[in-house]
Amino acid sequence: MQQVQLVNGIFTPSEAADVIIGLIEKKINFHKVHRLSICEGDEKENTTYDDSRISELIKELQNAKDFISEAREQGNMLKVIGTLELEFIN
Repeated sequence: MQQVQLVNGIFTPSEAADVIIGLIEKKINFHKVHRLSICEGDEKENTTYDDSRISELIKELQNAKDFISEAREQGNMLKVIGTLELEFIN
């Protein structure tokens, strides 16, 4: 297993929004492109997983925006910690 410390720090709400919202939007776009590539040549191909992940990520995006807005309104900074775990799968 390998861990990658993606982000670890204290940020203003605007800085946190740049990092978090950017990351979630990138993942949404990844699944949209993946879904499109699956459907090339066969519109009836199963895209259930990508559709589901896009919906989940859109909800998480809104939750993050709401939380960051609340921090901004209260004049708070945000601590953001993000670690990726990578492991081989056979």
